[in-house]
Amino acid sequence: MYLEIVSPEATLFAGEVSSVTVPGVNGEFQMLTNHAPIVSLLQEGKVKVQGNIEIEEEFQAKFSKGTNGETVLSISSGTVEMKDNKVIVLAD
Repeated sequence: MYLEIVSPEATLFAGEVSSVTVPGVNGEFQMLTNHAPIVSLLQEGKVKVQGNIEIEEEFQAKFSKGTNGETVLSISSGTVEMKDNKVIVLAD
């Protein structure tokens, strides 16, 4: 599936991933390929991305590596939309 992580400053990441886990307001949830369409508000927490991910050098400081090898981005709030195997995370 295709993931875009967008902040007010720039698009932090865009590319193919195998899964995305986000901090929804009703709890953390994961999206995989062919997930049902969804729109959700996000709360403070971590966006966890699985896959072979290459972050542009100027944004690498915003990301870290998680305990399970995932790439992690801490956010304070945002929204997520999943539709037709494309995930868009609008993050603050």
